[in-house]
Amino acid sequence: MTTTLTGAPTRTQVHSGEAIETRVSVPRLLRSLFTKTVAVAVLLGLWEVLPRLDVVDRTFLPPFSTVWQALLDLAVNGQLATNIEASLTRSLSGFALAVAISVPLGLLIGWYKPVSDVLSPLLQIFLNTAALALLPVFVLILGIGETSKIAIVLYACTWPILLNTISAVRNVDPTLLRLARSMNLSPVSLFQKVILPASVPTIFTGIRLAGAVAIVVVVAAEMVGAKAGLGYLINASQYNFAIPQMYAGIVTISVIGVVFNQLLVLLERRFTAWKAVA
Repeated sequence: MTTTLTGAPTRTQVHSGEAIETRVSVPRLLRSLFTKTVAVAVLLGLWEVLPRLDVVDRTFLPPFSTVWQALLDLAVNGQLATNIEASLTRSLSGFALAVAISVPLGLLIGWYKPVSDVLSPLLQIFLNTAALALLPVFVLILGIGETSKIAIVLYACTWPILLNTISAVRNVDPTLLRLARSMNLSPVSLFQKVILPASVPTIFTGIRLAGAVAIVVVVAAEMVGAKAGLGYLINASQYNFAIPQMYAGIVTISVIGVVFNQLLVLLERRFTAWKAVA
């Protein structure tokens, strides 16, 4: 007589469970992929079809296939890489400087009331001044070279990071603060172990907003006195009536913005891994 443990799954049962799980996960993955791409696919389909049906003038909005071919031509002749490099250098330089300045300053303003009392009136003045409105001022003071373009990106990126950092520090859960103080933590330990970790998600919201601003502002700045960059490419293509190349530059900016945002999302998940554990 053979005895079988009823609680132990047989090899056939284990393999059957794995097969069921695989069959379930694959349709779920395909459904998720379809959900995330359907809107973009519809947009590109309309972009291709409407000009060919003369719903819109293809002179001013060529089909997407024409724009794609222009994008490939720019990539082959090296113009696309040169302009992308110029734009990324300017935008990333200004963005990195903004992060390095705004996060520590925002933590100080949010945590120390005397610093907030001194700097808040000045911040309110600059906060309500649009970055692009100051572009002529930056050009007059710093010239039309790289310095003015990096400076305008720095200025534009500073405010979303700074405001979100201040808000993050001031809106930490009071219960956490009371519990931390009941453990007799020093002010430095309280800041390092409670305030800073709790503020990271909101700080990264500001950083992601600044990432989008950096791309937009540098493109606008490159339309004034630049000899390279995606903004220069778009502007020059418009003046030369090279419409497909103009749209190719716009598509490139959109793709760069999406990729940059996703990189920041991954970085945010790395710094907020404790949220998943909690």
